[in-house]
Amino acid sequence: MFRVTIRGAFEELSEDDREALRDAVDCLQVAFTEAGTFTCDRGLSAFTFRCEVPAEPDDGEQEATERAIAALTAHGYPHRILRIGVTDMRNIKIRRKGPRR
Repeated sequence: MFRVTIRGAFEELSEDDREALRDAVDCLQVAFTEAGTFTCDRGLSAFTFRCEVPAEPDDGEQEATERAIAALTAHGYPHRILRIGVTDMRNIKIRRKGPRR
């Protein structure tokens, strides 16, 4: 599993797009989902898009990035990508706290 964070800027939003985003800003949950979730400023200029991408055994950051961009594009809002961060959750080690001696 990969978690991809895309930071970007909206470009030339229609009034319908602006209204839909304004309505969504108040009730957004900051979470990684396969469809992706937006958080954005009230002026609808900048956004953060969080997407969870399932990983095949041979997948790398490039494949995860491509799938996350496809999910972002599927939302249909005109945008410009500024930065992309990818975390491969397969490499995350969880330290379990055991009894202290």
